[in-house]
Formats: sequence, C-alpha cells, structure tokens
Amino acid sequence: MRHVLSALVVNQPGVLAHISGMLASRAFNIDSLAVGATEDPEFSRITFVVHGDARVLDQVRKQLEKIVTVVRVLDFSGLDFVERDLMLIKVGTKEAGKRTEIKELTEIFRGKIVDVSHEHVMIELSGQESKIDAFIDVMRPFGILELVRTGRVALLRSEAITADAAATQQPAVEPARAL
Repeated sequence: MRHVLSALVVNQPGVLAHISGMLASRAFNIDSLAVGATEDPEFSRITFVVHGDARVLDQVRKQLEKIVTVVRVLDFSGLDFVERDLMLIKVGTKEAGKRTEIKELTEIFRGKIVDVSHEHVMIELSGQESKIDAFIDVMRPFGILELVRTGRVALLRSEAITADAAATQQPAVEPARAL
C-alpha cells in the first residue's frame, strides 16, 4: 500500500541527510521525496511516499518521531488531501507539424510550453502522478529527449493537522501571527 507522509522539521543543515539515512539503514525505500520551506522560515516540510503495510508505516513514523529535529509527522492515508508532482519534459520537434500537435496536447493536459528551440520544445506540467504518467505516454511517439520530475508535495485540505499532531504527541507549530 502507498503512503504519503509529511514531516515538519526544524530548518537546519543535515536534517534531510539524517532522515534519509535513518530510513535507508532500516531498509525503507522512499519512492518520492520533496523538501521545501514552509510559511515559517524556521521549518521545512519533507513530503515522501513509501510503500508497505500498516506495520511498515508504523515503523517509519516511530523512527521519524525519535529524531529531535522532527516536529511532527503526518500520514495522509485515508485523509482528504491535495498532492501534486511537477515535471519538465523536452520533446523533439524536428519533423514538420510536430509542434502544433505537441502544443495542442500540452493544452489538453493543461501544461505550459516554457522553452522553444528549432529542435525541441520544453513543457512544464503539474498534477497528480497519473496525469503526468499519461502525458509521458502521449509524448513518447514524438521523441522524449529529456525528462525530470519532482517528488510529490501534499497538503491536507482540512484542519486535521492539530488532531494528528496531538495523536503523535508532537508539539504543534503555532500558526504565523499577523503583524
């Protein structure tokens, strides 16, 4: 089973290395990983995807919660959340007529052409994993020259963060105060 986890961590050097090293040393495979700043510069959010049963997930959470720089761990499984991946893809356009078809397909998938040369176009696409996978399949016949994807990012739709933080007995981060 696929689990999307989010860890709010203290923003300091070595946190990501510590977390990924801990997971690797316990033979947990990370399928997707994204790290970025939050609304509070003191914290970063690490979103990652792991596969496994409830026992595996429980082990991952327990190990993460032992790390001093981890403030809170959330499991999005069974919760209402939004997740997105971002992709840049470079597709060949040497043959006549390819550009128009690629442009139309990009618009259908709500992507954006971000770079054009005589030999290729570069397209930016964001969305759920299945949408990006489908777009890649559609672009294969045109000749994919290069492709890069980010790790998954996700946020809960509701206010369930406070309840989950209490359940993990981790301190909740106070919301940013208006000046």
